[in-house]
Amino acid sequence: MKIGFIGLGNMGAPMAANLAAAGHEVWGFDQVDVTVPGVSITPSARDAAKQADVVITMLPNGEILRSVAHDVLPVMQPGASFLDCSTVDVDSSRAVADLASQSALLALDAPVSGGITGAAAGTLTFMVGGPMKAVERVRPLFDIMGQKAVHCGDAGAGQAAKICNNMILGATMIATCEAFALADKLDLDRQKMYDVVSTSSGYSWSMNAYCPAPGVGPQSPAENGYQPGFAAELMLKDLQLSQHAAQTVNADTPMGALARDLYARFVEEEDGRGRDFSAMLPRFEARNRS
Repeated sequence: MKIGFIGLGNMGAPMAANLAAAGHEVWGFDQVDVTVPGVSITPSARDAAKQADVVITMLPNGEILRSVAHDVLPVMQPGASFLDCSTVDVDSSRAVADLASQSALLALDAPVSGGITGAAAGTLTFMVGGPMKAVERVRPLFDIMGQKAVHCGDAGAGQAAKICNNMILGATMIATCEAFALADKLDLDRQKMYDVVSTSSGYSWSMNAYCPAPGVGPQSPAENGYQPGFAAELMLKDLQLSQHAAQTVNADTPMGALARDLYARFVEEEDGRGRDFSAMLPRFEARNRS
């Protein structure tokens, strides 16, 4: 299959490399000079897209996605597929899908979970929105880049699923960090707390798989000085998307809003930028109730 891949950053580059290693012909473009094993780098996004059966994008935000779509959709082959793996606002995904349909193209929004490690290992989970016909056409690519692809519904449904999932993740990580900080002040051993909570009603992915307390539970960024697996500023971005979505549909999400505000303070006013989102634990350790 001929693939155009636009956006070869920390996530896009290993995804594109995995596709090339699987035998696909991959042309790639990024705003900065990059080298990706097996990928032919083109001088423009349009050059990467014009001969492709599938164009894949991994971009920072909805504004850039719309701009790239307006640039490349007119030069894509009729019947080709436009697969956006960025995490952006639902409105942008739906607008791009509408634009693609006007050009006789199939569009999917398919944001991912699994981070840089999952991108490199080919173990991402894709949350997919768009027509089933398009899903089946690109399913072999999902199988190379990830371990699971869930068709969530029509255009924008993949973004909706990602936004809701990460709103839960942001709130539960804050609660997990708060609980460890409280346990410290109550002189409760962290390992004992983990042993109880990880097998009781308080268990969660934040506790069991990505524990923010170093030396407790499975390997996580906490063991490496909170070097990011998933950066706090990316969590802030996703929580901002969740609150934008909630506002557009008049949904009451107070916990999501509070999580957004706490991560905004952590990233913009404290020392959270460039650290893992689980570095909320040392933040709470250093703070008193006031």
